[in-house]
Amino acid sequence: MGGETVSVVFKLYCLTVMTLVAATYTVALRYTRTISTGDLYFSTTAVCITEVIKLVLSLGMLARETASPSRLKNALVEHVFLSPKELLKLSVPSIVYAVQNNMAFVALSNLDAAVYQVTYQLKIPCTALCTVLMLNRSLSRLQWFSVFMLCGGVSLVQLKPAEATMVQIEQSPLLGFTAIAVAVLCSGFAGVYFEKVLKSSDTSLWVRNIQMYLSGIVITLLGVYMTDGDKVLEKGFFFGYTPWVCFVVFLASVGGLYTSVVVKYTDNIMKGFSAAAAIVLSTVASVALFGLQITITFASGAVLVCVSIYLYGLPRRDTTKLTLEASHQESSQKLASV
Repeated sequence: MGGETVSVVFKLYCLTVMTLVAATYTVALRYTRTISTGDLYFSTTAVCITEVIKLVLSLGMLARETASPSRLKNALVEHVFLSPKELLKLSVPSIVYAVQNNMAFVALSNLDAAVYQVTYQLKIPCTALCTVLMLNRSLSRLQWFSVFMLCGGVSLVQLKPAEATMVQIEQSPLLGFTAIAVAVLCSGFAGVYFEKVLKSSDTSLWVRNIQMYLSGIVITLLGVYMTDGDKVLEKGFFFGYTPWVCFVVFLASVGGLYTSVVVKYTDNIMKGFSAAAAIVLSTVASVALFGLQITITFASGAVLVCVSIYLYGLPRRDTTKLTLEASHQESSQKLASV
C-alpha cells in the first residue's frame, strides 16, 4: 500500500460497506424484476445510465487526483482525445462488462437472489484460470483445492435449488443459469484483462476508468437501440423507473468504483468474508421478501462455497524462507556432526 497505514476500524468499515452493497444490489435488482408493482423498466437503459454515472464519478475522482483544472484538462486531452488506440484497447473490457451487466438482469429475473449470489462465485475459478493463462501466475495447491470445493458447492446448489413462493412471474431457471454462466466468464476475462492493461503502464486508474466508460456508454447505447429501440422510442428512455430502480442503478454505479478502494485497503481474507457475508444476507433477505424455501442441498452447497472462498483468500506460505531455514538447519547439523 505504498507505506499507507489504515486502522482496523476503517478496514471493518470497508468490509461492511462492500458486503452491504453486494447483498443489497442483488436483492434490490431481484425485487425490481419480480415483485415491484408497475410497468417493467428496460434493463438495457439501466445499464447505460450506470455507465454514465460511473463516468461522471471517475471524472470527479480524476479532478480530485490532479487537484487543478489545467492538469485535469491536460490529462483528458492526452489520454482521451489524443489516444484513440488506448480507447480502442479499453473498448474490449467495455463490451465484455456490458454483456456481464445485462446478463445480471436476465439471471435475477429468473433466479432467486441467494441462488444467484452463490452461483456467481464461480467467477473466482474463472478469474483464477484467466490469471494463470493471461498473467502467467500460478496457484497454490490450497487455492486449486478451494476452486474445486467451490465448484462442488455450486453443483449442490444447482442439484435442488431453493424455491421462492412469493414470485408470481414466469421464470426460466435454465435461462437464469445460462445468463450466470455468461456473466461469470465475462467477469473473469474482463477483470484480468483490465488488470493487465493497468499494469502495462503508469496511467492513472481513473483515466483508465474514463477511457473504459466512454466506450461503455457507446456500446450500451447500441445495446439499447438493438434490443429495445422501438419500445424506448414509443414509451421513453426512463419508462417504468421507480425509486427502487433508481436505487439499483445507484448501487451498480458506486459498487464498482468502491471496490477499487476496498481492494487497496483490505486483503483477500476480508474480501472472502465479505463475499460469504453477502451470501448469508442475500439468503436472509430472500426468505423475508420472496418466501425462499431453503433446502438441505442448498444450505450445504452455500456453506461449501463460503468455506472455499475463505480458503482461496488465505495468504500463500513463503516457501523461499522455509527452504532457507531447512538448508540452514542442515548445515548446522553437518557442522555439529563434524
